[in-house]
Amino acid sequence: MRTESVLRIATALTVLATLPARAGAQSAEPATRQAAVEAAQAEKAGMLQPYIETSGERLMARVQRMLSEAPRWHPFFESAYQGGGFTLGAGYTHHVSSYNWVDIRGSYSINEYKRAEAEFVAPRLFHRRAQLSVLGGWREATEVGFFGLGTNTPNRHATYAFENPHASATLTYRPTREVFLLRGGIEYTRWRMEQPISGVPVDEVLPNIPGAGADTTYVHTQATIGFDWRPAAAYARRGGFYGITAHDYRDRDDQLGFTELDYDAVQHVPLFREAWVLSLHGRVQSTQAKDGQEMPFFMLPHLGGGHTLRGFESWRFRDRDSLLLQAEWRIMANRFIDTAVFYDAGKMAARFADLDLNDLQHDYGFGVRFHGPLSTPLRIEVAHSHEGLRLVFATSPIF
Repeated sequence: MRTESVLRIATALTVLATLPARAGAQSAEPATRQAAVEAAQAEKAGMLQPYIETSGERLMARVQRMLSEAPRWHPFFESAYQGGGFTLGAGYTHHVSSYNWVDIRGSYSINEYKRAEAEFVAPRLFHRRAQLSVLGGWREATEVGFFGLGTNTPNRHATYAFENPHASATLTYRPTREVFLLRGGIEYTRWRMEQPISGVPVDEVLPNIPGAGADTTYVHTQATIGFDWRPAAAYARRGGFYGITAHDYRDRDDQLGFTELDYDAVQHVPLFREAWVLSLHGRVQSTQAKDGQEMPFFMLPHLGGGHTLRGFESWRFRDRDSLLLQAEWRIMANRFIDTAVFYDAGKMAARFADLDLNDLQHDYGFGVRFHGPLSTPLRIEVAHSHEGLRLVFATSPIF
């Protein structure tokens, strides 16, 4: 019994002796882990260095700033008229207030097309519901092709030239600041036909065609009603636009006056988080000469060139009414570059009822677009049709 009591007392003393050591170990363990973490962090901090951009990243960042900002001096590559060929130009932007600016610009093309204009833009009128553009300018085209009327015309053409001073004001109004859109505009413009620098003049081939040798002045009014929910008209990967525009061209001499209706539909369908986009565009144009007047050939709707049927020459097809259908499969390469596979089809007709899907002219091709968040300053495309292969350089989006 005594031995048993002695063992119990020894065991109890041993347990009591180890309790402070265990408690100390438990309290030291978190401190040891914290010290290890702090040591690891200190070691890592000593190895850290600031990120150094590569030359390619610096270049792309500079391009992005150029595309998203409005520099005072900027390139301007838009020709005076479609088909002018390679074009060079420059512009100067001056802000007259916090949001309003004036842009003065001009260009000259390889075919001696000339363009000079000044535009005042006020983008935040009526509590940011409206944008006003006031434009004045002059342009000259020296060699514009005319292939005849209709879609089934031979690939031989006459040429004409013109001089065109113009002044206009356009107001775009969004009552809810979002989808619904109203636009109205008025333009004063003069069209004076000139002798082309080369080729056979239109008035020698078709001396009786309305508008040959004309010198006419139009008061052009227009009105648009539409629905537009694209992030930006000049570059979008989602959203759409559906609109109708009515034009009235009043000839001061009451000889070449006419009216025009344009129906436009654009839809962007994003796939795989906008990495792929299916983009569709349809447009119908219909014109009607005013009573006792004639429709001038140089104001007829047209197909052909870098914005319509890309596999054909500029102004390849003309007539009173036109139908254009376009489809693109766009693939984002990176945040600055898109590629696209496209298909275009279209038709001209002398009567609106003849705008059906029979005997469409068509082309297909591949393109690369360089863009910013809201604009497309360069578009390069290769298009093929039954008339051959064509290379397109453009400084604006296709639609």
